[in-house]
Amino acid sequence: MLYRTFGKTGERVSLLGFGAMRLPTAGGKVDEAESIRMIRHAIDSGVNYVDTAYMYHDGVSEEVVGKALKDGYREKVFLADKLPPWFAKDESDLPKIFETQLKRLDTDIDMYLVHSIEEGHMGVMKELNTYGYVSGLRDSGKIKRLGFSYHGKTTKFFKEVIDSLDWDFCQIQLNYMDKDIQAGVEGLKYAGGKGIAVVVMEPLKGGKLTGRVPDSIQSLWNGAPVPRTPAEWGLRWVANFPEATTILSGMTTMEQLDENLRILSDAKPDALTPGELALIDEASAEYNELIKYGCTSCAYCLPECPQKIDIPSIIGLNNDTALYDCFEASQFSIQNFVEPKPSACIECKKCEDICPQHLHIADIMKESAELYER
Repeated sequence: MLYRTFGKTGERVSLLGFGAMRLPTAGGKVDEAESIRMIRHAIDSGVNYVDTAYMYHDGVSEEVVGKALKDGYREKVFLADKLPPWFAKDESDLPKIFETQLKRLDTDIDMYLVHSIEEGHMGVMKELNTYGYVSGLRDSGKIKRLGFSYHGKTTKFFKEVIDSLDWDFCQIQLNYMDKDIQAGVEGLKYAGGKGIAVVVMEPLKGGKLTGRVPDSIQSLWNGAPVPRTPAEWGLRWVANFPEATTILSGMTTMEQLDENLRILSDAKPDALTPGELALIDEASAEYNELIKYGCTSCAYCLPECPQKIDIPSIIGLNNDTALYDCFEASQFSIQNFVEPKPSACIECKKCEDICPQHLHIADIMKESAELYER
């Protein structure tokens, strides 16, 4: 495993981080035994950064991560967790959330992030004195490092957040499709230039850049002088930036974990050739031409929907239609397997308030109902 310096802290962190947002499931629940086996296999293979959050798998992620770090594994890793201000009704709820996290994990937290900072959350954060609270946690030694995850709309706002507090690190969405949205490559370099460690999430866009690949994209990869899997192209593109300290991957299977371990065990910065970078730019342009909605299937929207609509699945079927020209298959799935249907949407837009990609979900559900339910 390769290691990089965690910004101005000087700590050495593995290039691959284990993201616990997409743990393996069985029967609709987290497969605890397999999740623990994967996390421990990652650590045994050199991964020393494990990331979870209060809301992942409805809190089960924190519990499972805590169990995985028993038996001597806790001492081998930096443990990251996140504070979601939108779950708090008033300032007194912030310490309650933190204590709940400590209880679920049954251990302390090294890296603590203000979760999903974006323009729409700033009013609530100021009202709750969120910055003051998390700074106090660091000052008192209850956490070691302070950071934030970012899902704002612009690089300009990202820079404002970077300059608003003495952060140790930040976490941004970055992949070759999203190089110019949210913080983007410009934000990555801005943070890195200030000595702030950058943890990269969604390097494969929630798996959208792997698995079933459109023919036009696969033909580009097939023409490369060095054969690589779609995952390898995506991960190496991120790793090519020296400012990318750690790359989080939400791995669901042991096979995905082993592939990512292989790739990031020798993915050095500035290693891609100009020709390889040009090829990735071609793939990026083709994907962005084909895809309809930039959903990463993070599922943040699901707990917010009063109708319990499986929003990511419906959006995914829309994207399948666009990417693979398979309208009939998507229509069949929505008509026969999706319940509740898109037409159940009451346009409350609670999902839109939390969507990291800022999608107009209510409009998508309306369009999906008109298109696929007929």
